[in-house]
Formats: sequence, structure tokens, C-alpha cells
Amino acid sequence: MGASSKHLLQQGAVLKALGQIVARSVMGKTGRGVDQVPGPVFRETVAPRDPRLVGDYIRNMGGSTSWYKGVVPAHFYPQWAFPIMGKPLQCLPYPMPRIINAGVKLKMNAPIPAGEPLNLQAQLTQLDENEKRALIKNRLITGTASAPEAMESTVTAFFPLKRKEGAAKGKKKEKPHIPADARQIDLWRLSGRAGLDFALLTGDFNPVHWIPPMARMSGFKGAILHGYASMARLIETLNRQLFAGDVSRLASMDVRFSAPVVLPGKVGVFLDGEDQCFVGKAPGAPACLTGSYTLRK
Repeated sequence: MGASSKHLLQQGAVLKALGQIVARSVMGKTGRGVDQVPGPVFRETVAPRDPRLVGDYIRNMGGSTSWYKGVVPAHFYPQWAFPIMGKPLQCLPYPMPRIINAGVKLKMNAPIPAGEPLNLQAQLTQLDENEKRALIKNRLITGTASAPEAMESTVTAFFPLKRKEGAAKGKKKEKPHIPADARQIDLWRLSGRAGLDFALLTGDFNPVHWIPPMARMSGFKGAILHGYASMARLIETLNRQLFAGDVSRLASMDVRFSAPVVLPGKVGVFLDGEDQCFVGKAPGAPACLTGSYTLRK
């Protein structure tokens, strides 16, 4: 079942932030540059998440609300954190619409209590620029009064830069592949509206995820699944297939997005060894996502 359009009414903060990005892009505005890194810490407190929204999100990502009694999934954080995560990036001299999410490291220090206001901190922690791209790391901490630093996320992203005239083309990095002996633990059958569902649940209405013609104009074969949605679905797959619904087992998840998941489509989840995971078509095929995780001791 697809996400209800009624959830759009709860995405005002994210839509406002996206609108500001679009407006700045249309006007050609970028930041003046970074004085120092790590940058300043931005703080904000937001209201507790609506339990109906949280429940629909959990089910859409393949989880069960019975696993999350009294707590909110850590991987739901883009829904409440997108606006504040944009603030440390406003000083950057790059066009924000060109940013590409390369990966996320998510640390679950404690469960995020449901029904409590969320205290957020965001900070630009790394900036590395060369002739091809500007690589950044953006850290977010989410906590509550009873769990001050429940979750920490570090997003790795980059801005492609125009090569200077006469600069030599570098050798392309080989894309990661799913190991030939990896075992499959799940198969995702993703509908054409999977991107729209995630947008309705989180507010991330980037058109490449739900409008196929816009995605093709951006160089994709069709609409593509959000990277955050891939991570969330992966976590819920592990919760179901490995941890019998015990969502407290995972201590951290580190993922890299290496290729788009085109919608509609079918992709598998594969494990190699004890803590390496992959999303893609088959063993030996290119991976759309590579990841590793740690368990709580």
C-alpha cells in the first residue's frame, strides 16, 4: 500500500527548506566560502513526530510497528533533520541542487524515545576539494531530554566541479561489485511510486525520485530510489531476517551509495561474511549499495 497524501501536511519544514534551495539556485546565489572546518554548530528543537506518520513510515520501509513500541527509528531522521542539516552548507560556494549523497554512517547510541521533543545539532565537519569535486561531511546529532545523544549521523556528499580547461581526465574508479559467494537474504520488489511514497513520508520531493522525465533529464534511466530509503529498507531487512525484530541489536550502519536503484525494479539484499551487506541484482553484479554494520555488545 502506498503512502497517504495526507502526510504531505506534515512536511512543511522540509518543503520550505527545499523551496529556499530552489530559490537560491534560480537567483544564482551560493555561499561566500568556509572560514574554518569544523564549522559552527547549529541547534534546534522540533516537536515529537506524529505516531501515525512514524507508523506508516515503518511499514513502508518493510518493518513492523510492534518492533518500535515507544521509540522512533533512527533511520527516519531525514524527516526531522533535513532543514537543519542544510544550514551548515549555506556558506559553501557550490550550487546546492548539484549535491550528491555518497553515503551515511549512522550510530545508534540509544533508542530515540517517542513523544519527546527532538534536540538537534548539525555541523560541517570536513571539506576536501580537488579539481574534480568538493567532498563534505555533515554531522547531525539527535537526542531528547531523556536520551541526550541518542543518534549520530555523518553524511558524506560531494559536489561535482567543472574541470579546468586542459586538465587531464583521471582514471575512473571501478564500481564495487557484490561478491560472487554472497548469500541473498531478501528481495525488494519496488513499485514505480516507491520514490513518491518516501517523499510523502519524509518531505524529500527531489523530482529525480518520483518524476521519470525529470530523472532522465538528470542522466538517469528513470526515477531512482532515495539513498536514505535504500538504507532504511536495508536496516529493516536486517531487523527482520537476522534479528527477529529486535531493533536494539544494531549499533551502527555505514553505507555507500555506488549506483542508483531505478524504479520500478527488483534488487536483492546480500550478505558476505558477518557484517558486510550489499544491494544489487545478483552476486558478481555491480552493487547499488555497499555497507557494514556493528552489533550492540
